[in-house]
Amino acid sequence: MMEQDATEWREKVVSPALVLTKIEPGMSIFLGTGVSEPRTLVKHLMSSNLRNLTDLELIQIVSLGDAIAFSNSSTAQKFRLKTFFAGWAAGKAIFSGYVDMIPCRFSRIPRLVESGAIRVDVAFVQISPPDRRGFASLGVSVDVAKHAMSRASIVVGEINDQVPRTLGNTFVHVNDFDYLVNATEPLIYFPRWPVDEIIDKVAANIASVVEDGSCISFYSGSLFEALGRHLCRKRDLGVHTFFFTDPLMDLVRCGAVTNKKKGHFHDKSLTAYAQGTPELMKWLHRNPLIEFQGIDVVSDHMRISMNDKMIAILPARKIDLAGGIALPVGQGSVTPGPGHAQEFFAGAEHSKGGRTIFALPSRNLQGQGNILLSVDEYPNQFTNQESLDLIITEYGIASMTGRTIRERAQALIDIAHPDDRADLFRQAKAANILYSDQIYSVESGHLYPDKIACTHTFSEGLTVRFRAIKPSDEEEMRRLFYRFSDKSVYYRYFSPIKVMPHVKMQEYVNVDYRRGMSIVGLVDESGIERIIAEGRYVRLQDRPFADTAFIVDEKFQGRGIASFLLDMLISFAQEQGIKGFIADVLADNKSMIRIYEKSRYPIQAVVEFGVYHLTIPFSERSEMPSDLITHRKT
Repeated sequence: MMEQDATEWREKVVSPALVLTKIEPGMSIFLGTGVSEPRTLVKHLMSSNLRNLTDLELIQIVSLGDAIAFSNSSTAQKFRLKTFFAGWAAGKAIFSGYVDMIPCRFSRIPRLVESGAIRVDVAFVQISPPDRRGFASLGVSVDVAKHAMSRASIVVGEINDQVPRTLGNTFVHVNDFDYLVNATEPLIYFPRWPVDEIIDKVAANIASVVEDGSCISFYSGSLFEALGRHLCRKRDLGVHTFFFTDPLMDLVRCGAVTNKKKGHFHDKSLTAYAQGTPELMKWLHRNPLIEFQGIDVVSDHMRISMNDKMIAILPARKIDLAGGIALPVGQGSVTPGPGHAQEFFAGAEHSKGGRTIFALPSRNLQGQGNILLSVDEYPNQFTNQESLDLIITEYGIASMTGRTIRERAQALIDIAHPDDRADLFRQAKAANILYSDQIYSVESGHLYPDKIACTHTFSEGLTVRFRAIKPSDEEEMRRLFYRFSDKSVYYRYFSPIKVMPHVKMQEYVNVDYRRGMSIVGLVDESGIERIIAEGRYVRLQDRPFADTAFIVDEKFQGRGIASFLLDMLISFAQEQGIKGFIADVLADNKSMIRIYEKSRYPIQAVVEFGVYHLTIPFSERSEMPSDLITHRKT
């Protein structure tokens, strides 16, 4: 392409009114997406009374601005908008019948444009001011602009000096345009989102499963505003995202995002769009750390899967007990539709160490539950229930992988709002999702001690997540029981128990937290959470002490897990006014005796008939080595 004098392209600059005279009835007009909507051209198009501007078709990938604002019954004869994204104001317009939604995987849209399946006669795109060689940038919206420009018979560029000159596949030349117009309208900016306590807890739970070196995808909204704050202490995160936003800018600035572990666009944060504050737009200007590519590149699930530990974080509107998901719609939700969600979902699913997360508060702003028996009546549904991984609310994390419908229902009830759990439980039993003899303690939901949840790394890099036991842990606790040797069972229960039926185990996992505590340790095995340890105490009725017991999967013994559980139980017990622990340990169970000896408090021991009766008062700390503690025998 020949270079030209900086003033030559100015000969192509015309008024918006002149451009509109070139439009013919029935034409299909592509509009730049989102923040890069050519607002000056759009406003003139909407306000013009030219007779040729009739029966027009507007094509826009994501609609955030004026094109949607003018989509109503009074403009129906003039134009009809088609979009691929149901978020923001588009959702309301789509369901009101004023805007057409095209269900499609985003990575396929460029091919549809190139093939003519999506017809483009005219292209209106917003660009940065051209440089001295005549090159301009598409700025913060690459999507399918170049494909549309190549198909259109009339190509118009709206020059806006607020458009950042971004790097990547963003550059176009003035020779690619038939006409240029100067923008009189500003960019569309979005302020930082407010974060409330509930959303912050949801974000904290998401952050707890994002490991160092993970690659993340972000959207706009309060959830991701909060999540950015919780990820700031992570290391070597990567970014492969549809939207680049202010929280991601923060993560790059603080050093949490380095992109060093990425397999696709190494060392670069990859995106197709950006939206946010003026500060973000200035920061993106000529920023070599951010790579803008078309949606055929960013949304391709095979490319997404090239990033190890790809975490697809997707907001949800409603979730039902079988794992059915309704995605957000309407203003306030610049979030994925089913087609776009499927691509990032599939990319994370095929990524080595990848995870998929659907996150939502347990209740909406009207106080209505977001976890339901069924979401059949809700639009914008995501239907890939067979591949669900994690569902997260402010009340915890529910793992769906490898679980039956019954187990999923139990797990989802456990993370629903405590005031909704009893009703969900009754509905699930009536629908034969849960066992007819399933039990549920209404009080346990309100008393559940979620604050004790934590993660700890033991020897050989073993990472274990600890939390209080839940009713939905029944199956995992049964599996743990059947992994024990006869010797371990005897050490724990003092009898040769051979079976642990549903009736007995469900009583075990439904803990009355006023009388006791049970903490389980979980590890991730190929995306499936396994319970590998449990420690519990039960208050004595006659004095302010509690009886204790521990069990650790034999595969993970000798790592310090039981000692860590004991310390957690002591801390919680002290908050509950408990003055000490007791325990009965078989005399030949030397490893368990050593665990108690290592506690922060001295033990008193009496052995009788081959059983050590241990007492651990919390009155004073132990300052003597464990091998100096004396045991009085009877």
